[in-house]
Amino acid sequence: MSDAAADLAPSTPPAPAPAGTRLARYVRRDRFGPALHLLVEGVRCGGCVAKIERALSGVEDVTHARVNLTNRRLLIRWTGPDERADALVAIVEQTGFPAVPYDPGRLDDEDAREDRRLLRAMAVAGFAAANIMLLSVSVWAGHAQGMSDLTRTLFHWFSALIALPTIAYSGRIFFAGAWGALRRGRTNMDVPISLAIVLASGMSLVETINHGDHAYFDSAVMLVFFLLVGRFLDHRARGRARAAAGRLLALRGEAVTVLSPRGTTVALPPEEVEPGMTILVAAGQRLAVDAVVEDGTSTVDTSLITGESLPAPAEPGTKVFAGTVNQTAALTCRVTAAGDDTLLSEIVRLMDVAEQRRARFVALADRLARAYAPVVHLLAALTFVGWVTLGGLAWQPALMIAIAVLIITCPCALGLAVPVVQVIASGRLMRQGILLKSATALERLVGIDTVVFDKTGTLTKGALTLVDTGADASALAEAAALAAASRHPLARALVAAAPPGPPAGAVREIAGAGLEHDTPVGPVRLGRRDWALEDGEAPNDDTAAAGPELWFHRPDQPPVVFRFQDDPRPDAGAVVARLKAAGLDLHILSGDRPPAVAAAAAALGIDHWRAAMTPVEKVAAVEALAQSGRRVLMVGDGLNDAPALAAAHVSLSPTSAADIAQTAADAVFQGDRLAPVVETLDVAGRSDRLVRQNFVLALGYNLIAVPVAVAGFVTPLIAALAMSASSIVVVANALRLSGQTRRQDPAAGGAAWTSSST
Repeated sequence: MSDAAADLAPSTPPAPAPAGTRLARYVRRDRFGPALHLLVEGVRCGGCVAKIERALSGVEDVTHARVNLTNRRLLIRWTGPDERADALVAIVEQTGFPAVPYDPGRLDDEDAREDRRLLRAMAVAGFAAANIMLLSVSVWAGHAQGMSDLTRTLFHWFSALIALPTIAYSGRIFFAGAWGALRRGRTNMDVPISLAIVLASGMSLVETINHGDHAYFDSAVMLVFFLLVGRFLDHRARGRARAAAGRLLALRGEAVTVLSPRGTTVALPPEEVEPGMTILVAAGQRLAVDAVVEDGTSTVDTSLITGESLPAPAEPGTKVFAGTVNQTAALTCRVTAAGDDTLLSEIVRLMDVAEQRRARFVALADRLARAYAPVVHLLAALTFVGWVTLGGLAWQPALMIAIAVLIITCPCALGLAVPVVQVIASGRLMRQGILLKSATALERLVGIDTVVFDKTGTLTKGALTLVDTGADASALAEAAALAAASRHPLARALVAAAPPGPPAGAVREIAGAGLEHDTPVGPVRLGRRDWALEDGEAPNDDTAAAGPELWFHRPDQPPVVFRFQDDPRPDAGAVVARLKAAGLDLHILSGDRPPAVAAAAAALGIDHWRAAMTPVEKVAAVEALAQSGRRVLMVGDGLNDAPALAAAHVSLSPTSAADIAQTAADAVFQGDRLAPVVETLDVAGRSDRLVRQNFVLALGYNLIAVPVAVAGFVTPLIAALAMSASSIVVVANALRLSGQTRRQDPAAGGAAWTSSST
């Protein structure tokens, strides 16, 4: 803590963490006791997470151990002294995963290096696979057209010169992981992958040296390439998940002006501010801590918390939160929470937990490959042993048969089953202004039975417009002249609705009330009803309007009310009707006022709605639906929607949304219409059917080809051709999705589409 912070701290500051061990200084104490945040290296799957958590949960004094697969962050809590940190980290490292104190900057640097490493390895493998395949096609053709042995061997050597350096360079990602696992006495998915690559490459080299008929460098390099594609996409998806939380935390990065007991002020970073301090918040400044207003009256932009576009009044006793913006006047506040205890930090934690759950989703192809690969390699080993012991073959031809089994069961077709459909579906959606950001978004969109909408900016345009209230042109012009002096959203909407004109002079803005302008006959006011109107001049109709309103008072003239509404998106009603017709359950979860949400729900025909919800309440509502067995699609655009977007089974966001919401969503769509929601669901359903067909084709191919290969009727050449043919069939089947055209659906007002095969 700085000297200035020490001068401003409460009279009984918390005791510093005891020193004396290597990691004790990184321990932070809170109401739950000591806590240590670690960056764990080498965590790639749910099995890695489970192994670390099991090791720590068996320790008596450990009360909490949780690994976030997305950012590889391990949080350990325990009872006892801070010096226990070193021993607990040693337990983690005994599981085979090095751990260091968590540093977001270090994580970003490592991720950037890993991203570049994967991209380079993938590019090299792809380039090599294409060139080796050209040579292999020549060899295959030569078998039928009398190619000489020397020429064939020369082509094999050319393939080896390309393949072996490529496998050494691009395959090191898998080799390093496999060696690290074996060295610590455990296995992972890199072990069977490395075995297949090494066996295929080694046997191919032996065949080339001995002038054999067949070499299988193409299969080995193609396997490396497709596996790298999957790992690169997974790495990118995790990076986007981390970016969402990082952007939220950036909102609390502003310095805090703290008022000392001596009356002086000092600017402190948010991490040095402590509860009990008094702070000054200038107009236009974003709060970096949670606090209670002690002096001053203003309005605060609370869209981060509530999603409502209108500012909320702030006066003595009002709670204000980190991430919100003080708009109209300076406030003096008392800090109630700072750092990791703020509501903004709680939102980040909600996203963190939600992303961790979602990161555990594994694509169907990966789940099948995880169980499939060990079986295949065991089958190849048994084939080799069986032919040597029972078939009486020498080890060379027996190994050739085993290699043929490995090649013919190469999971290229299985690995292509999902990615090729995703690529084609992504391209189709992109042409319609829909960008998929998650590799598993299409898979998770299938089976959706509940759609949850935010209201403001999602079902509606998110921009207030003036409703025709019958006010004469002169009243509108005079009110707009006053409104030109304010940046309040209602004032801006009023100015936009009025003809161009000069602004009024000497306009005073009363925080939380409205605008006032003195004239020779008396003050003219534009603002809140109870402030702008004098006693007895309010109309008899006291019914509260569903939307926001401004009252305009001029001396000796009847008051005028200007009402505003947030218009729904042009096709919102038609899209809602289509979703309901498809049997989906629709909900609105909004931070807006109950009258506004009720009006929107009634207009669109949505029966289930909730208003005035905080981000925490939105997440709780989405999780409650999930716990009841629902698969939830969340569509939202606000900062306050980001945790719910992350917690939902799958999520969509418009491009007009806040950056945080777009980052948290699985897909974003352009334009001012909701039709992309229907189109995305439609493409997801068609993609799912094609993926299932591809799996049937790939697995059916193996059911037929494997027994034939085990029986010794397939040479490695035929195995390579069969493997390649299965991949071609899978790709051709996926291309049917791009051959489907869209036509306008009149039932959706020409805005949504249904697809038909051509």
